[in-house]
Amino acid sequence: MSDDQDWRLTAELDIEDKRSLLDHVVGRSRDAKVAQEIGAAVPHDVVITHDGQLLFAYAATRAALSTAQATIETVLRRDGIAARISISHWDEGFDEWLQVDPPLSGSAKRAEEVKERDAERLESRTMVASTGKLIRAEVEQTMSQWADRLGLRCEIIEHPHLMTTQVAFTVTGPRRKLDEFAQALRAEELATMRTEREVMISPL
Repeated sequence: MSDDQDWRLTAELDIEDKRSLLDHVVGRSRDAKVAQEIGAAVPHDVVITHDGQLLFAYAATRAALSTAQATIETVLRRDGIAARISISHWDEGFDEWLQVDPPLSGSAKRAEEVKERDAERLESRTMVASTGKLIRAEVEQTMSQWADRLGLRCEIIEHPHLMTTQVAFTVTGPRRKLDEFAQALRAEELATMRTEREVMISPL
């Protein structure tokens, strides 16, 4: 799935032989006759797949997904298949799919609200990265920029060693943004290791 496919349709089909009928639906959902009958084809940038139990459609926009949904529902009605369909959107903050239609209710809604409050809770976290002395300043600048972009307060503490320097970043802000900062720091540390290795093996 492409990174920009931020919308997902999930259809749970009410059938006994799910696998064979899902294969049938996936094949027919792009059929020209079906598309002609409903007045629009499933967009080519919509990905339709299944795992043997559920039918999925992924799209970059809600509009594209709505077109695909109309096609899928037409096929299901024609074959007399009942389905429970939900629409989700990828949330970068939570790093997961969040259902938007139909809206969550009852215990599912309360659980989602608890998760949202937990993600927004303020806390401080100290993260340590090792870097070479020559590019330490670059690493610190990059991570300071990340903190500014995320709206985090960031304090930097250095622990020099003979060949490398350990840099501790104490960041304060919402938990979900601290998680994002931690991912960026890990990526930066890996990039630093590759850069140092290339410098060491490069000819003078």
